[in-house]
Amino acid sequence: MGRPAPIIDISKKDQQQLRNLLKGGVQQVRLVLRALALLQLAEQASAPQVAKGIPLTAQAIRRLGHRYEQAGLEGAWYEKQRPGAAEVLDSNQKQRIIAMVCSDPPEGQARWTVRLVAEEAVKRKLVPRVGRETIRILLLHHDLKPWREKNVVHRRPR
Repeated sequence: MGRPAPIIDISKKDQQQLRNLLKGGVQQVRLVLRALALLQLAEQASAPQVAKGIPLTAQAIRRLGHRYEQAGLEGAWYEKQRPGAAEVLDSNQKQRIIAMVCSDPPEGQARWTVRLVAEEAVKRKLVPRVGRETIRILLLHHDLKPWREKNVVHRRPR
């Protein structure tokens, strides 16, 4: 036997708003599916029953019902913004790496490579550690392609 259906009391005003959304023109598929699920939950259908008619999992439908109870209709329709990952480099570190890339490459190297920039940044203690992908994205945002510029040393004639 499955979980008992959560009793979600959706106000008549909110049910009318859901119906108006469904009658309206073009909407995001996500909003339409959530509106359909909420209307069925208002009719005391269980999450697995709703999941049979709507391409959402029973767990997603339960979460939708809980979000409605906690934050109302707007909270059920739209998700909270997620914070994302913290930046690896601060602005000071980025500036120092860019300055390093704009200078000449180390002795014995003809040009900067992404791998070389990452190794030299750690070696020069600009950053405690950094990955190649972080460096690649940093150079991409500054439109720098140091691996294309070869610093050729010409021998002076004697």
